[in-house]
This record gives sequence, structure tokens and C-alpha cells, in this order.
Amino acid sequence: MANTFRCTIVSPTDQLLDGEITYASIPLWDGLMGVLPGRAPIVASLGTGELRVDFPSEGSAAGGSRSYFVDGGVCKMSDGTLTLIAENAVPAEALVLADCKSELQEAETTKPEASDQEARRIAHERRSHAIHAARAKVRLAESRVGKGI
Repeated sequence: MANTFRCTIVSPTDQLLDGEITYASIPLWDGLMGVLPGRAPIVASLGTGELRVDFPSEGSAAGGSRSYFVDGGVCKMSDGTLTLIAENAVPAEALVLADCKSELQEAETTKPEASDQEARRIAHERRSHAIHAARAKVRLAESRVGKGI
């Protein structure tokens, strides 16, 4: 199809997608990036948040969207193919809201302890990242409540 492009999403444990899509909204380390067919080549670092891909309508199929939680990795658009290699990727429908809320509560209540200033800074950054990731999971899980795939 002329209005689609190939998209592959992989994590260390699974290949989550390998198919034709019409659009991707990708969380990068410095903001969101939208990708449409014909996109110029790019390599970028993945951030933390919701990755959304839109599928084409084919025959009687209505197309639709699918979301994933991603955290870290790289993406590359080249020769009409978008490849995302995520350090952590989970389909939105696999997120359990209660588990996400527990993860957020644990991240928010954990107090980093370290002996020197540099170790405290690193511990603080890790805690901030854990809170940011857990909040993104909660938002994504809440948006999926009552919806099918």
C-alpha cells in the first residue's frame, strides 16, 4: 500500500509487531515524534511513554490503533521501514491498572539512600525515572479500562 510503511517493534524478550502501519506516535527522550509514510531517514533515542501505531483499513477491517508502553531504546526510519528496539516494551492491554498503581506507589515512597553526593544524584535520577515510567503506565492502563485490544 502506498499510504503505509513497515513497522517492527522488538524488545529483549519478544517481537511485538511486524506489519504495515499508517502512522506512529513515538515517545523520544526529548519529546514526541510522529511518523508518516515517506518520512526521511532518522535515528533517535526512545524515551518513556506511550507508543501508538495506527493500522490501515483493509476491505471490511476498520484499521484502528494499538498502544505500547516503551522505556528506552532506539528507533530508526530508513527505506520505508520503522524499526524500534526497546529496552522495555509492553502492549497496553497487558498492563494491569492495580499493578501499575502499586508500582507508582512503591516508586514514590522509596527514598534513595547513598553515601556521597554523586551516588545520591544517581539514586535520585533513578527514582525520578521510576516515578515517570510508573505514571506513564498508570495513564496508559487507565485509558485502556473497558476497551478491547
